[in-house]
Amino acid sequence: MGKKRKVKRVVLDTNVILSALLFKGKLSKIVELWENGLFIPLISKEIFKELQRTLEYPKFHLTKNEVFLIINDYILPYFEVVDVANPVKNVCRDEDDDKFFSCAISGDSNLIVSGDMDLCSLKCYKSVKIINPLEFMSMFE
Repeated sequence: MGKKRKVKRVVLDTNVILSALLFKGKLSKIVELWENGLFIPLISKEIFKELQRTLEYPKFHLTKNEVFLIINDYILPYFEVVDVANPVKNVCRDEDDDKFFSCAISGDSNLIVSGDMDLCSLKCYKSVKIINPLEFMSMFE
């Protein structure tokens, strides 16, 4: 019998989620990966609030109904909500990015996918590795 591949628990930064959902480029493949159960995307309440707020930016030209549908069709059915008990502080140069480490550690994930240079420059924190979206997608080829 072949090896059973363990499904990874992964934290995607907000920009990766937005790019995967809103733009029909290479990163849109990430949506297929989570829809097909090839990884479990994790999200905390803090990341969810940022995602929702960002989807409402005028530059995306999304109606309130479109934002509602995106959240209800692509986020809620697939993302596991992580309860962050002990938030991580003072890890990132941009303290607003600490929420991704908080989610990863509280959600028992060892991987954050980000294109953010502040996050990527860290490479890892404790047992959490930070990789860019193209590196992440190559794991499924």
